[in-house]
Formats: sequence, structure tokens, C-alpha cells
Amino acid sequence: MIHLSKLTPALAAAAIGVLAAAPGAVAGPPAPQDLNPAPPDFYDCRPLGAGTICTASLHEEKVSEPQTELVCGTGADAFVIHDTGVIDQDLTRWYNADGDLIKRAIHEVWTEAFWSNPLSGKTVPYTQNGIITTVLAVPGDFDSATETTVGENVYTDPATNRKVLTTAGRTVFGADGTLESRAGQQPFLDAFVDGDMSVFDPICAALA
Repeated sequence: MIHLSKLTPALAAAAIGVLAAAPGAVAGPPAPQDLNPAPPDFYDCRPLGAGTICTASLHEEKVSEPQTELVCGTGADAFVIHDTGVIDQDLTRWYNADGDLIKRAIHEVWTEAFWSNPLSGKTVPYTQNGIITTVLAVPGDFDSATETTVGENVYTDPATNRKVLTTAGRTVFGADGTLESRAGQQPFLDAFVDGDMSVFDPICAALA
């Protein structure tokens, strides 16, 4: 047996080169187009151990997008909340040695963000950051995925400087879309899972 530690640096490098090129050497990870599922074209992929890691960054701007599920007031005074903000995302995918996806993470930060009332012109600014991690129990199969979200989303009334809506904590959704666990303040779940839309009353009042 050759002990590389006993060779000169030049000979050790040559020996490593021979071993790497020798028949029967371990094959490299699959090419990006052979990954399952293949990442979108804007990802940059590289070997990581026996597998592959793919990364990307996205930038998006939303301008006064109506949130039709968020309606404040009744009758002639009713209005739909509009959303504006700049979203920056760092995306990462991990694939195993067979080229199958095993985990995905999205780290996103919202800046210059606010909700608005198009009738009154009032706005409520907010901050938001979070990490969404998706783990596939069956590699390559999104139908087996569990999604965990951690982060914070805080809305502040500019007139009073008081926080009128806060989300902070952790949620886990199972592969079938069922909410498996929740922790912390979760007003959006209170509203859209438990049916308590009153959680939006303070922010509606600030926008009226």
C-alpha cells in the first residue's frame, strides 16, 4: 500500500491524480439536468460530498397588489387591502448521491413593505423575514414533503407607532397540507385556519 503522507508533495499530487483517473473511481454527482426534480435554470449547482447543492437568488417587487381575502369594513366603507414590497430570496436545494432532491430552503426578506387602503391613501408599513424549509421523506417526491416556516412579520401603525399585527414563531405543514404544529403568535392561522378574522381589526382601523 502507498502511504501518501510519506511521499513528497509533487509525488503525492501525481499519485492522487492517478487514483482519480483510475478505472473504477467513484463517479461524480449527476449533472443539473439529470437531477430529480431538475432545478430551474437560474440555479447554480456544484458537487457537495457525494451529492449536489444548488443555490440561487431572486429579487421581486410588488406594487399595490390587491389582497382579495383581506377586506376591511362593510358597505360603502369597505376596502380591499393592497400590498407593496421588495422581496429578496436566497434559495438552496440539496440532492443526494442518486440525484434526488432531499431538502429545499428559502430565506426571504421583505423591505420597503406596507399595506395600504386605496380609498384613503393610508398605509401601514411592515417588516418580514423568514426561512421556509422543505424536507422530502421520499427523495425526489414533493408529495412526501413536510414544510417548516420560522420567522417574523410585524406591522406598525405610523400614526401611533404601535404594533397592530405581529406574526412570530414556527409552523409545520405535513405532506397532505395539514397543519401539524404551530408555535408563537400566528394571526394568519387564527384567521384563515380557525376563522377568527377579528385579528385584522387593529390594522383595518389604522388604514380606515
